[in-house]
Amino acid sequence: MTPFAGIPDEAFRFYADLEENNNRDWWLEHKPVYDSAVREPLSLLLAELEPEFGAFKLFRPNRDIRFSPDKSPYKTAQGAVAAVVEGVGYYVQVSADGFMIGGGWHTSGPEQLARYRAAVDAPASGEALRAIVQEITDAGLSIDGERLKTAPRGYPKDHPRAELLTFKSLYTGSSVGRPEWVSTPDAAREVAKRWQQLRPLMEWLSLHTAA
Repeated sequence: MTPFAGIPDEAFRFYADLEENNNRDWWLEHKPVYDSAVREPLSLLLAELEPEFGAFKLFRPNRDIRFSPDKSPYKTAQGAVAAVVEGVGYYVQVSADGFMIGGGWHTSGPEQLARYRAAVDAPASGEALRAIVQEITDAGLSIDGERLKTAPRGYPKDHPRAELLTFKSLYTGSSVGRPEWVSTPDAAREVAKRWQQLRPLMEWLSLHTAA
């Protein structure tokens, strides 16, 4: 297999140009650039990280425009996920803004959400998540996700972990831009280091949201 050599600058230029030319003709003309500068390097990166973090999936470049007023056919970023369990995974993304690294719980059904809330409500597991989130925010990362304005129905508004109960998905990440290491083989080590930082969160989410 070809060794991973970094994410080339051409990948970020590709998305800057795509933002100005989001149409099928332009895409078809420049698809060789997408394949060589975006898809292949990301695939090689994740293949290198797969033994430690799990099998990966690159998201499709096409947007689902069936119910969207925006009919632009292509996503202006290429994301990829290394899934831990359903809905929980490590994440990277390439866009015109640069490189992003993160992970967390991105999707949930009613049963998965109920398991999350029960775990947050329970003192031991809930306090464990609070400590993990505190460590992440102390490191300068933000915790994001779809959330309610207040604790969900059935839980007191003054619950000791009311803020965590408001989340319907929960993830974190950092946009690192385009530091020099992104275009070198060191990018694999840098991604691994940041994903390792998120491992306690991923383990908690995997344990308490999976069926």
